[in-house]
Amino acid sequence: MKTIALIAHDGKKADMVAWATYNRTMLAHYHLVATESTARLLQQKVGLTVEAVQPGPMGGDAQIGARVVEGHIDGVVFLVDPLDKHPHDPDILALLRLCNVHNVPLATNVATADSIMVWLITRESDQPLETLLPLTA
Repeated sequence: MKTIALIAHDGKKADMVAWATYNRTMLAHYHLVATESTARLLQQKVGLTVEAVQPGPMGGDAQIGARVVEGHIDGVVFLVDPLDKHPHDPDILALLRLCNVHNVPLATNVATADSIMVWLITRESDQPLETLLPLTA
């Protein structure tokens, strides 16, 4: 089963919940891993099964980075709050670097998260795209 890592800074948690709610049906087909508070929110608010790693400041970003290096992560959605300071910025930058080094798709905002979902779904399916994606009015 393909694995998607989900991370959101505190200022972007609501965006992550909204995005995951919209994409719930598609996300349910993947193994999901997230930093602790993001995992808890996605489980409680969206009803997804999510494996939790440590909180970002306690090494969770590094744990996900290690899985990227090992080839166990197929895509990362990391909703970054660019307007806030983060004491663990070096870990964040390391994760972004590892995704680039190992050619793992990385989204840092909702628009690119949508693009990664489309890419993952179309890469794995022989069905027409319009049957796989939620439609908006």
